[in-house]
Amino acid sequence: MAEVSISGGTHPILQDDYASEWMGIEVLALDDGHATLRMTLRQEMLNGFGMAHGGMIFAFGDTAFALACNPATPQPGAAGTDADSITVASGVDINFLKPAFRGQILTAVANRRASTGRSGLYDVQIYAADPAGPADPAASPSASPAAPAATVPGELPAGSLPGELIAEFRGRSRTISKK
Repeated sequence: MAEVSISGGTHPILQDDYASEWMGIEVLALDDGHATLRMTLRQEMLNGFGMAHGGMIFAFGDTAFALACNPATPQPGAAGTDADSITVASGVDINFLKPAFRGQILTAVANRRASTGRSGLYDVQIYAADPAGPADPAASPSASPAAPAATVPGELPAGSLPGELIAEFRGRSRTISKK
């Protein structure tokens, strides 16, 4: 799927998601049980130590989780995917592994690990990379630009490096009635 900004209306739940719009989240890939997103860390997303505020990393991972949990086009009659239900978080955990800094490009890769009845389990890996600068063959892998869109759900394209792994987010979902 081609790169589409959040305002492009790639998923119904993004239509009125002003937090994700403010964060500048872009959707790179969407599929059943999978989402790949990216955003650039801005000054107002940093904490007093000059690194990404944990809440920004969490919110970014949570958006990827939500997109992976909810089909872009609900299928009538399919369990947990009809137009009268939504899938929400029943619990989440996040582990912050490394800091991220202003100007870095974050990539979140969310994948469904299990789904039974109305419950699901999802993992989201969040990576940080320095923006691409002038071509420098001696540059480290963490200096690579954000990953391009995945061609296979759950996998980044061969040879692409989304940067260093900075956080692991695990979400537990529950499908409920909209009412």
